[in-house]
Amino acid sequence: MAYLKEIIQWCDQTLSASAFKDYAPNGLQIEGKTEVNKILCAVSASQTAVDAAIAQGADLLLAHHGYFWKGEAYPITGMRGKRIKALIKNDISLVGYHLPLDSHPSLGNNAAIADLLELERIEALDPSERHPIGNIGYLKQPMSPEQFKAFASEKLGFDTIHLPADKTEILKVGFCTGGAQDYIHKAAEQHCDAYISGEVSERTFYEAQELNVHYYACGHHATEKYGVQRLAKAISEQFNIEYSYFELNNPI
Repeated sequence: MAYLKEIIQWCDQTLSASAFKDYAPNGLQIEGKTEVNKILCAVSASQTAVDAAIAQGADLLLAHHGYFWKGEAYPITGMRGKRIKALIKNDISLVGYHLPLDSHPSLGNNAAIADLLELERIEALDPSERHPIGNIGYLKQPMSPEQFKAFASEKLGFDTIHLPADKTEILKVGFCTGGAQDYIHKAAEQHCDAYISGEVSERTFYEAQELNVHYYACGHHATEKYGVQRLAKAISEQFNIEYSYFELNNPI
């Protein structure tokens, strides 16, 4: 058993949450029980994740994509209202960490991608950022664009979309998980051979060609399902409480 307040304080400090200007609040979003015995983590706090937390008797739902995003309507109604009502009714806390969980050098989504793709010599995609949201890494040996597509698809369990450039060899790889396709410009500025993110836009096709950076869309969900698991495991070890991961395989 651990106290909710202690868990939040530890997470906020560990992830340097206050250092990020984000699109949603990081940390405690909905307050439930004072004491926490079990955590369920999920990429997104969807209704199915909420239902799983209830079914498993979790006291805390930990998500990368929580609620209260900028630009959303204020009234708590409809789909979001149903989710929040279920959490409050069952006294379950919702805790969400977005950019801080992308950025963390060991617990973060980008760190996990670097490990999975066996990238070395990790550095910031944008050297001006104190807490880099994206990163650059180097393959152990060069690959052809086609080899790298197959490699990324296998390691991330996703049918990767490849938007080709002219380069015949890939060694230096920029990457930022989720919906960061527009960071391909930063990858070009850093002379990357390839750039990885989760999603893709129509404009990305032309940008890959004109910036001469191979683009690989590896899935928003597929690239961001690791951070919450790493964080939940770290919380579990720090406070000696149980955790589990809820997987709803989102094909996007």
